[in-house]
Amino acid sequence: MEIEVSAEAKDKRLNRAVAITVVALSVLMGLGNIKDGNIVQAMDQAKADSVDHWNEYQATRTKAHIARTARTEIAIIAASPASAAAARPTLAGLDADIAKYTAEAPKIAADAKAFADRYDALNVHDDQFDASEALLSTAISVAAVAALVESPWVLAVAWLFGLAGIVMSVCGFAALPFHPDILSTLLG
Repeated sequence: MEIEVSAEAKDKRLNRAVAITVVALSVLMGLGNIKDGNIVQAMDQAKADSVDHWNEYQATRTKAHIARTARTEIAIIAASPASAAAARPTLAGLDADIAKYTAEAPKIAADAKAFADRYDALNVHDDQFDASEALLSTAISVAAVAALVESPWVLAVAWLFGLAGIVMSVCGFAALPFHPDILSTLLG
C-alpha cells in the first residue's frame, strides 16, 4: 500500500496571496521598526535632557537658598555699625547671586518641562509603532496559517490584522495624534 503525498497546494492563488501578504507586511514592519528605533533614541535623549535640566533647576534653587541663608546670617552678624561696612560688599555679591538664581530658575524649569513634553509626544508615536508591529506580526502569523489550512477566510482575517497594523504605521509615520489607548493599557 502506497500513499502518495503531494507537496503542491491545491490553490496556488491562495499561496501567492499569502506570499505577497507576508512580503508586503514584513517590509512595512521592517520600515516601522527602523522609525521606531529612531523614536526610541530621541525619547532617550529627551528624557536625559529633561533629567539634566531638572537637576540643574534643583541645583539653582539650592544655590539660591544657600545664598539667602548666608545673606541673612551675615546681615545678623553685621548688625553693628563697624561690621556693617565690612559686610556690604559680601551682601551685595550675595544679592547679585540671589537675583541671578531667581531669574535663571523659571527658564530652566520651562526647558525641563519642554523636554518632558517632547518625551511624552514621542511616546505616543512609539506606542503607535509598537501596536503596528504587534498587529503586523499577528497578520503574518495568521497568513501563514491560512497557507497551511488552505483557507481564504483565514487569509481575510490576516488582512484585517494587517490593515489595522498599516493604519497604525501610517499614524506613526505621519505623526498623527491617534493613540492606541486600549492596546497600550492592555499591554502596558
